[in-house]
Amino acid sequence: MRRIGLDVGLARIGVALSTGSLALPHSVISNDDQSILKLLDLAKEVGASVFYVGLPLSLSGSQTDSTRMAIDFAVILSEAEFEVRMVDERLTSVSAKRALYKAGKNSRQQKPLIDASAASLILDFAIASERDGNWSGLTLEAAREY
Repeated sequence: MRRIGLDVGLARIGVALSTGSLALPHSVISNDDQSILKLLDLAKEVGASVFYVGLPLSLSGSQTDSTRMAIDFAVILSEAEFEVRMVDERLTSVSAKRALYKAGKNSRQQKPLIDASAASLILDFAIASERDGNWSGLTLEAAREY
């Protein structure tokens, strides 16, 4: 089963794909009126069955404007008959920046890679949770009530 991880931001969406039990950064797309169609095309192309969308909660665990934007995006995505789950993404961008810095990428080189790397971390968490035999993350209904 192939999976797609998404780090949804106001301007860009980081995309990661699973290959077996690995999560790999794939791309970054613009968050515009074509983004859903591009993601659905990608899902069909690679045979993905589930999207894991990052749930950007504040450090205290409360919802923010970004949280509501990500949930709204996930709801639209779910209307296309794909399973969509929300995964807590606190500190994924920070972790992605650190990993890229350790890999020798300066801040200018990091910018286009951070979103896809953050999506990869979201997807990696989901895959690790699935190893226990459970779906990872929250349903859209549970994310709305969080």
